[in-house]
Amino acid sequence: MNNDFWSERYSTDEYIFGIEPNEYFKSKIAELKPGRILVPAAGEGRDAVYAATIGWDVIAFDLSEVGKNKALKLAALKNVKIHYDLYDVNDLTVLENEFDAVVISYFHLPENIRTEFLKKIIYSLKVGGVIILEAFNPKQLYNNSGGPNDLSLFLTTEILKNNFKELEIIENNEHEIILNEGDGHKGKASVVRFFGKKR
Repeated sequence: MNNDFWSERYSTDEYIFGIEPNEYFKSKIAELKPGRILVPAAGEGRDAVYAATIGWDVIAFDLSEVGKNKALKLAALKNVKIHYDLYDVNDLTVLENEFDAVVISYFHLPENIRTEFLKKIIYSLKVGGVIILEAFNPKQLYNNSGGPNDLSLFLTTEILKNNFKELEIIENNEHEIILNEGDGHKGKASVVRFFGKKR
């Protein structure tokens, strides 16, 4: 899905995924000492802004300038600052040992792009740094609470286990939950939740 798709979705005063952070992300970030966090596919900013409100130094990126503008508006509303760049995931460049945490919230990518992206993410983590991820699993095709229509974009525990072999895997489980994240994610959902630490 390209910039035009997301800019069109975001081109409303309403925050389509709400302004509250993802619940799983919120629960896991509460366990951590604030540091520097990367928020890929930051969209309208709900996770990035929340991290900033609890003391994190936030680096975010997305394709959509409309999403960025809404995220910066939300940050101003919450009296925090975030750094938000505009570029495609393929253009992501990172430094080694740059981040204490990365949150990946419903960022569904084709396998070849996902594999390269996650390699960069692991490289960017400091030792002891964590990845917090929530995404739809294939059972989500039977729900109407959001997500892609392409089965190849969904994630499973096995995929994540393979992609994150270098990490200490603390949580990697599939769940049936009720989403209430704006109109974009609402209702019964089938998700995978992952929490891992760089050794």
